[in-house]
Parts: sequence; C-alpha cells; structure tokens
Amino acid sequence: MGAQWKQKGREQAADAKGRLFTKLAKEIMVAAKSGSADPTANSRLRMAIDAAKKQSMPKDTLERAIKKGAGLLDGGAQLDVVVYEGFAPHQVPVIVECLTDNKNRTAPNMRNLFKKGQLGAAGSVSWDFLRLGAIEATPPPTGEDAEEAAIEAGAQNVEAGDDGQSRFFTDPTDLDTVSKALAARNWTVTSAALIWQAKNPVKLDGVAQDEVDSFLAAIDGDDDVQNIYVGLA
Repeated sequence: MGAQWKQKGREQAADAKGRLFTKLAKEIMVAAKSGSADPTANSRLRMAIDAAKKQSMPKDTLERAIKKGAGLLDGGAQLDVVVYEGFAPHQVPVIVECLTDNKNRTAPNMRNLFKKGQLGAAGSVSWDFLRLGAIEATPPPTGEDAEEAAIEAGAQNVEAGDDGQSRFFTDPTDLDTVSKALAARNWTVTSAALIWQAKNPVKLDGVAQDEVDSFLAAIDGDDDVQNIYVGLA
C-alpha cells in the first residue's frame, strides 16, 4: 500500500541483469561494512546474500562484494546513502534512496531524471510517509496464523505478501526484535528492512499510470538507485 515500487516484468536482458547485480552487490557491501562479514552473525548480510543467490549472481562477484564491504580488499566500500524527494507526474510523491560512491555523479543524474516530475527539498514529501520496519517471512511447515504470529512477535500489523509469504510491519526500532521473534517461532525471514509507506496513496489508471510507471522505471535504471517508494495505491 504505497510502499516500495518494483518494476513489473523486469527485463532479463544482459544490461538489466548487470544493473540488478550492481544494486545487489552494493547492498551486500553495506551490510558487510555495517556488521560482521560472517553471514551467520549478520542477518542483513545473510538476507542480502540470499537475494543475490536468487538472482543467480556469480559466486566470485558475491564473494568480492563481501570482502570489499568488509575492507578486505584495496579500495573498500566507500558508499554513502543519499535520499531524494519529489514528485512523479500527476503530483505522485516519491522517495528515492541511493547508495553512491560519488555524490557529484548522482546529484545531476537525479536532477535530470526528475525533469519529467519535480525534485523537492528534504522533507518535501517524507512528511506524507510513515517510516516503518518491514519483514517478509514464510510460515513454518506446520502452519501458523499470520495475525497471531504478529501479535506474539510484537509487530504492528501484517498483510498477505507474494508466494505464500506474509509482510509484517514494525516500529523502526523494533525491526530486529520482531525479526528474531518470528525466526524463533520457525518463520523463515527472507527480508527485513526499513521502508517508507505512504499515508495517503493515490490510485491512477490508464495513461496517467503509464506515465508514472515510465518515470519510475527511468529512475530505477540508474545504478546508484537502491529503493524507490511511491505514494500509489
């Protein structure tokens, strides 16, 4: 509901796959830098590795990303988080999270990409979003009611996800606690991250929806872009 935007029917051409690997490698590097380089002791790294494996990232690329993030290679990860706020066509609010090693490259790229919309200042649209923790998890083989699991684990809310998964929402400070509580109840946690969720998502259709999708797809094509959050229902 007005949370993270993901491109539908993402092409699997070589260049698209390469951009996806770049984004996955950056997440691995940041995870390895912020915690242990051992995935058994670093849940964020473990989930980043799992996501990369699901996309068939080559083993040497994956291992290099871990080592670079952990500072075990020359020129270790020097990535900054940069957030841009603004509007897509039809005044749809957008938050773009970037991971970049060169802000002087990213800033003009974002200004250019936002020409078909409107680039705003910090806080220009984030006031209309909630900052939440989001956990995607699959129930244990024995089964368990997702709402009961949410209550017991301390989540604020839960909704049905894709492929039999459930999506649990938490206070930002409770993300790790709820994730561990779900794992203790034998739920398989596949992702846990802080997200932006729109308070007042709008619904578009027809040409307007196509224009917004095209705008967001262009932004998503930039290698520095990690996540896009949009106020669409």
